[in-house]
Amino acid sequence: MKKVILTDGGMGQELVRRSSSEPTPLWSARVLIDEPDLVRDLHAEFIRAGARVITINTYSATPERLARESAEELFKPLQKRGIELAGQARDQAGDAAIAGCLSPLFGSYAPALTISFEETLDTYRRIVAEQADGVDLVLCETMASAEEARAAVTAASESGKPVWVSWTLADHGAPRLRSGEAISAAANALDGLPVAARLVNCCRPEAIAAALPELTDLGGPVGAYANGFTSVEALKHGGTVEVLHARHDLDPESYAEHALGWIKAGAGIVGGCCEVGPAHIAALREQLEQAGYEISGVA
Repeated sequence: MKKVILTDGGMGQELVRRSSSEPTPLWSARVLIDEPDLVRDLHAEFIRAGARVITINTYSATPERLARESAEELFKPLQKRGIELAGQARDQAGDAAIAGCLSPLFGSYAPALTISFEETLDTYRRIVAEQADGVDLVLCETMASAEEARAAVTAASESGKPVWVSWTLADHGAPRLRSGEAISAAANALDGLPVAARLVNCCRPEAIAAALPELTDLGGPVGAYANGFTSVEALKHGGTVEVLHARHDLDPESYAEHALGWIKAGAGIVGGCCEVGPAHIAALREQLEQAGYEISGVA
């Protein structure tokens, strides 16, 4: 029986729907302070749906994004609160590993918005210092370029915790990072660094299916978690997710069928990203069990 690690889905879009506040560029960070129960309860829903890995809700709580909104003083409190709420959810809902979150510093899908490698590394080290003691692994996610991922993985590896790296792909054309770099080139940039799993995320399910042969050729554990957007082109630097729209052909059962296809192609870790909620994860768990797979935690 093949074991599959099932992760959670996207936090941000679900929190926007459940929140009493209008979205802002810090939409998923501010809710940690203003409506913490929503965050804790959503984590718990994902665990009850079947997720064995949940990621702390600090994706938008990077120093750069907080500085852009004149909220630098919130950096440490937000990181601490994100870890606390994930832990509370696990205590309430059942066993799950908690993943730290190293996200793009300036915003998703924008590989051209960069600072020097050393500055990027220093910032990721600041984030890791706040997260390392409270998480079971570190997820470097939605990495849009090889250099961005190299800085994140370098910092994450210094925590002593297992490191997962996940690249975000162009939605159309040959499998490439959003920077235009090949997956193999992005993997080569991590030579010598301890990577426990390589994944792709926050792109169309079809882009993931096209990329999996290259990903599995790298060897080692691989995984995937797609978004449910029609397109991400409308999201600009400093904008909000209100400009993005969900696909209507990715209901829970349809999404699960895509994910089962990834598993048949070699993925051992699956879950969801933006617009993929607890109902999608529950349907995926059900289809996995019906197909004879064992839902596994992180070793």
